[in-house]
Amino acid sequence: MSIFKTKKGMTLIELLIVVAIIGILAAIAIPLYSTYTIKARMTEVVNMMGYVAHAVGIYCQEAGANGNNNSWPDCPDISTIQSSLGVSIGGRISSAKIDKNTGIIEVTVSNIDPKVDGHTLKLIPETNGDNSIIWRWDGTIPPAYMPRR
Repeated sequence: MSIFKTKKGMTLIELLIVVAIIGILAAIAIPLYSTYTIKARMTEVVNMMGYVAHAVGIYCQEAGANGNNNSWPDCPDISTIQSSLGVSIGGRISSAKIDKNTGIIEVTVSNIDPKVDGHTLKLIPETNGDNSIIWRWDGTIPPAYMPRR
């Protein structure tokens, strides 16, 4: 028989320390989770805009083959983009347009998060000497959620 008793549980101090550690981890993880959720939903918008940019590139290539260099499609709304370029847009984009003078693709983001809803995202074309197009991102989206490529 041992004179020492074995400990069968945690003391109140140990329990409070565990709760404090869990609280600190939650305080760090929840904002990061929110940021990554918004970025994941923004990926859907970025992908849709990439499809539109690809269709605009094909449109310009065909126009160039017909002698109309630097010709951009005239698409003032989503339905015109869908019917003219054959690209379906929806879900997280409430409005979209392509400026026929500059070729800028502009969309308004919706159904993501109040931090980005109602903001615009733009793809601005820059034409090289060989008529290839390089796209640059711009808009009113907060920098933390702006695409990097």
